Amino acid sequence: MADDSNYTPPKIWTWDKGNGGRFANINRPISGATHDKELPRGKHPLQLYSLGTPNGVKVTIMLEELLALGHQGAEYDAWLINIQEGAQFSSGFVAANPNSKIPALLDYSEGAPQRVFESAAILLYLAKKFGAFLPQGLAEQTECMSWMFWQMGSAPYLGGGFGHFYAYAPTKMQYPIDRFAMEVKRQMDVLDRRLAISPFLAGEDYSIADMATFPWYGAMAKGLLYGAAEFLQVQEYTHVVRWADTIMARPAVQRGRIVNRSWGEDNTRLAERHDASDFEGKVLT
Repeated sequence: MADDSNYTPPKIWTWDKGNGGRFANINRPISGATHDKELPRGKHPLQLYSLGTPNGVKVTIMLEELLALGHQGAEYDAWLINIQEGAQFSSGFVAANPNSKIPALLDYSEGAPQRVFESAAILLYLAKKFGAFLPQGLAEQTECMSWMFWQMGSAPYLGGGFGHFYAYAPTKMQYPIDRFAMEVKRQMDVLDRRLAISPFLAGEDYSIADMATFPWYGAMAKGLLYGAAEFLQVQEYTHVVRWADTIMARPAVQRGRIVNRSWGEDNTRLAERHDASDFEGKVLT
């Protein structure tokens, strides 16, 4: 690999397949399927195809919260999509999400399957479908949606920016790490200032805005992402830590956090979820 301090971009960019760090085998500059394979289908109308990353956890938390409220129609099958093995590039998954990113949802409850992709779109779809976790008043709903889309616009700094260069890039480079660390801390401060005056992002009540934001910034505040808690001094954001602790104490969140998790001790992960009994014997924290 060339010394980055002497790097000059070529006139025309070309894809160096071996220069992608940890994710070199799964990232590529083209879309579409690489192989034919249909998605599995379980017994419930809602079929989730995902992985227990922050974006995937958003949806499993939502589904478990809906079930905790008594919405039996929210019963779901969660299938593991192993992105390290390229499962997101199967023909079946690409049909569910042309962008080949987890999570993707298929809803068979209305006849022809309805596909929903992008984590925020899935949260909003489920909130509208079941009439839960979305404020009804225009002002309150607007506040909720503003914070949810704030998260969608800001969290890529953690996943695509800071997390990549700090934890996954093949070499450590000061400029991108400093650049993204600065922005992550600014975003954490935005969140901390909001939570200093409001128990939850949209106001007094827990909503899909919190479910969207917690797996990224809540996990960061609790030192669960990238091994960067000390580097970023996340304990400074006391209101974010309080909010994260409140959410992590919810049983539905504890269940949702382990669904489609493919790493860790056997009793702390649930690669697939097809029934509530699948959680028996699992450690929920």
